[in-house]
Amino acid sequence: MLIDVAILAIGVFMIITAIAAMATKSLLVSILLSGGVSLAASVVFLLMGAPDVAMTEAAIGSGLTTVVFLYSLARSKQHDHEDSSESVEKPVEGIGGAV
Repeated sequence: MLIDVAILAIGVFMIITAIAAMATKSLLVSILLSGGVSLAASVVFLLMGAPDVAMTEAAIGSGLTTVVFLYSLARSKQHDHEDSSESVEKPVEGIGGAV
């Protein structure tokens, strides 16, 4: 009975966290929230009696995937504070005074 309530509470937490990950404008926050969803899923697997699946989800889903996403965010040229609807500034033409 107590395990069922814990699984339900974690499930609600996962849904709220997933919606927040989709709604946020910040890529960094979205990556961290999606890692939190995977970590919560691994806890649910553990509570359901599947420790091998829980360890795999924690290692790959929460750990490795989050690290790969953070690495790709660091390597990308898009800044975290940019909105995808913003226009990119045009490069300055005629450096040296000539236009």
